[in-house]
Amino acid sequence: MRKIFVSGIGTDIGKTVISAILTEALQADYWKPIQAGFEDGTDKQRVKNWISNSKSKFHDEQFLLKEPMSPHAAAELEEISIQLSDFKLPICNNSNLIIEGAGGLLVPINNRQVVADLIEHLNAEVILVSRNYLGSINHTLLTLNELIRRKLKISGIIFNGEKNEASESIILSKYNFPFIGRVNFHDEINKNVILGYTEKFKSI
Repeated sequence: MRKIFVSGIGTDIGKTVISAILTEALQADYWKPIQAGFEDGTDKQRVKNWISNSKSKFHDEQFLLKEPMSPHAAAELEEISIQLSDFKLPICNNSNLIIEGAGGLLVPINNRQVVADLIEHLNAEVILVSRNYLGSINHTLLTLNELIRRKLKISGIIFNGEKNEASESIILSKYNFPFIGRVNFHDEINKNVILGYTEKFKSI
């Protein structure tokens, strides 16, 4: 089974939208191991609402935490201990599993380990989502450096939002990682928007 971990250079980067697009394009299963904060609904619910195919299965979170905080802090409030050994891959219908991360690579899941440790534990490849804003070059390159340092497999980069050729060319020229594609900004995300990217991303 191919395990694709969608990580971002920070929060509010667009990981959930990208995860939905990849789930639809590959007719993959979807799993978000840790959901922190669900007052406005979970990311699993959002992705499920955006998917049109009947093959994808949406797996329950390993940890569903109430507060929209770093997983280690949200878990502490609920007196929950998160350990890497808690995470077991779900039984999938398909040969592809999209795994959506929580925040960026170094977001702590407990007092010792971070999201990057979870990626290694799951033996997943990484698709990195970057979005152009002031400071995003630094954040993207720092994230790529950490992925390289940890010797994690990087399948490529997806840019989300408005194009900034000057920033993106620096990022893409620094390392020889594939540019998978771009997702534009949309006022509203729905099934039609997600379907519109299917052909573009089905060959990743």
